[in-house]
Amino acid sequence: MQETIAAISTPFGEGAIAVIRLSGPESIAIADAVFRSKRRAAELPSRVQQFGAIVDESGVLDEVLLTVFHAPSSYTGEEMVEIACHGGILVTRRLLGLLLERGASAAGPGEFTQRAFLNGKMDLTQAEAVMDLIRAQTDLGLRAATEQLEGRLGERIREIRDVLLDLLAHVEAHIDFPEEDIEPGTAAALRLRLEEVRGRIASLLDTADHGRVLREGLRTVICGAPNVGKSSLLNRLLGYERAIVSEIPGTTRDTIEEVVNLRGIPVRLIDTAGIRESHDEIEQQGIARTFQHLERADLVLRVVDASRPRDAGGWIECSTHDQEAPLHIIILNKNDLGEHPSWAGCDGIRISCLESTDTGGIEPLADAIFEQAMGRGAKMGDFAVAINARHQACLKTADRYAQAAGQAFVDGLSAEFISIELRSALDAVGDVVGRAETEDLIGKIFSTFCLGK
Repeated sequence: MQETIAAISTPFGEGAIAVIRLSGPESIAIADAVFRSKRRAAELPSRVQQFGAIVDESGVLDEVLLTVFHAPSSYTGEEMVEIACHGGILVTRRLLGLLLERGASAAGPGEFTQRAFLNGKMDLTQAEAVMDLIRAQTDLGLRAATEQLEGRLGERIREIRDVLLDLLAHVEAHIDFPEEDIEPGTAAALRLRLEEVRGRIASLLDTADHGRVLREGLRTVICGAPNVGKSSLLNRLLGYERAIVSEIPGTTRDTIEEVVNLRGIPVRLIDTAGIRESHDEIEQQGIARTFQHLERADLVLRVVDASRPRDAGGWIECSTHDQEAPLHIIILNKNDLGEHPSWAGCDGIRISCLESTDTGGIEPLADAIFEQAMGRGAKMGDFAVAINARHQACLKTADRYAQAAGQAFVDGLSAEFISIELRSALDAVGDVVGRAETEDLIGKIFSTFCLGK
């Protein structure tokens, strides 16, 4: 029999209320053992809250609201109970301890959602979307997670699986009748449908970078020579004074990292030490860190002082030669002092970081960052489906097998060879939604969840 699990589902700390969950066959019986009210927990219909008290041997522990969710109409698909108690650290711990004493087991990270997946309440893409929803930092990330939780990605995966299943059925029909080869016209039609499948896979693979940005943020490094306005740009984008700004060169000696919401995407801004020749040991370490961050950057904001001649305005190389250069945006700063003629024709964003009324530079910069991250002409609605790294690996595998199946058609190989490739592609696509996941992989995915979810 599946054991009954319990956990505190609200964040650790003090609050007005906390929620403790029970899930499993003994949930209601365990709740009845500690709950006192006009009606027992076993008598409650689903989704109806009942006021009462939690009691132990010493008396009333807390006054609570208790809700029962009968299987299969619950989050996990099992019998579930939720107890809303006062949000003190001690009271929630004592209440959870009481439930564990009455026979519940402590839930592991993500175990409630894992049970929902195993009980068919959601596919694996929806389960992963639960943590994306919790961790979303922007409206766009929240929307993408919500769409995935509602099953939009799973729906597109199932459409691909249905076509592959249909193709496999056609091929295996010829295996059952070996005296009949696949006719050229039939093979061409099947190849065409296979290319359509590969096109759908490619469309999903194109969203991988967008998904990474929405989940992890766009790693954006602000670099340049000393005193060109890097820290001022950081403060301007954040909207408050985060970094010290000084006319003394070398003020910023270590990196400063903050996250800002720009056009719906989380941008991880990293202010770095000014790049120059220096004999100061601490400043040298800061400059070394600058180049380390540049090697891992998604986007580089290269800041220059446009009020000075180009050869003296801080035009330096911000990328290493042995790495593929990331995306760059040139920031022509200090526009309030006038632009030196040597910068004429330079393609960049012109701005004054110290002029609070200069919205003409900040708005185009925010637009340029969004376009670099998501593509020119992109809109918020374009990223309702955004796959993660695991989905990407599965779909790349599926595409390789689909390509091999298509080549088998071209080479005139037997239906048995084609069937093997199609089955492998079908399995790889099924891995995305969890149709063929191993127990170890499922455990790894849900171990990243928070307790109580």
